[in-house]
Amino acid sequence: MKSSKLFGLHSVQAAIAYSPSKIIRVWVDAQRVDKRLGAIIDDLAALGIELEKTDRKKLDRLADGNNHQGIAMEIEMPGEQSESDLKTMVENLTTAALLLVLDNVQDPHNLGACLRTADATGVHGVIITKDNATGITPTVCKVASGAAEIVPVYQVTNLARTLRWLKGEGVWIMGAAGEAEQTVYQTDMAVPMALVIGAEGKGLRRLTKEQCDILIRLPMLGQVESLNLSVATGAFLYETVRQRSITN
Repeated sequence: MKSSKLFGLHSVQAAIAYSPSKIIRVWVDAQRVDKRLGAIIDDLAALGIELEKTDRKKLDRLADGNNHQGIAMEIEMPGEQSESDLKTMVENLTTAALLLVLDNVQDPHNLGACLRTADATGVHGVIITKDNATGITPTVCKVASGAAEIVPVYQVTNLARTLRWLKGEGVWIMGAAGEAEQTVYQTDMAVPMALVIGAEGKGLRRLTKEQCDILIRLPMLGQVESLNLSVATGAFLYETVRQRSITN
C-alpha cells in the first residue's frame, strides 16, 4: 500500500470528507489553539481516528517546509481509475461533460496543480496517459492539497482511441494549441467538452491533435510565448465556468 502525507487544514478536511477510510495516521500540534483545528479534531474523534499529539518541530519535519497549520495526516494514496470506469462515468452524467485530458504530462507538480484547479472548476474527471506520463504520486497528492482524493483520475493506454469514443458520446474535443486561430473567448465552452492539454514544452502529439474537433488558444499580449501548463489550464477552465454560468 502506497501512502502520502497531507498538511494543512483544507487538505485534511478534504480527506475527512471524501476519503475517511483511507486515513492511516494523524499528527496534531498539542500547543495550538484554533477553532478550525478543534473542529477537525472533533470530526476525527467521531470517526474513531486516534491522534498523535506532538510539537511544532516534529510537524515542521513531517511537512518538509510546507505550511502545516498544526496538523499533518498520512493517508492511503488514491489510485488511477480504468478506461471502463471512465466510460461508466461519462454515460451516467446528467450535466454537460467537462473533462480535462493531459497528453503525456510528466511533471507531477503540474498534474497536482491541474487536479486542484479541476476540483475548483467542477471538472468531472481528469484523463491521463499510461505511458510517458506521471501518475498519482506523493508529490502529486501534496501539490493537489486534497484534490487528488476528490477528482477522479482515469488512466488510458490509447488516448486517440479514448478521444474517438468520447466524440461518439457527443463530447467535443478541444485541444489547446498556441498556433490555433481561434481563442477560448471566441469558442462556445458550454457544450459537453474535453479540454486537451499537451505536454510541457512539446504540446499536443500529432495523433492527439488529429482527434480534436477544434484547436483553441489563449491570447498572449506580451513578449512571452506561452504560459506554464497548469496556469494555462486554469485560464481555459475558468473561462468555461464563466460561460456555463451565463448559459445556466
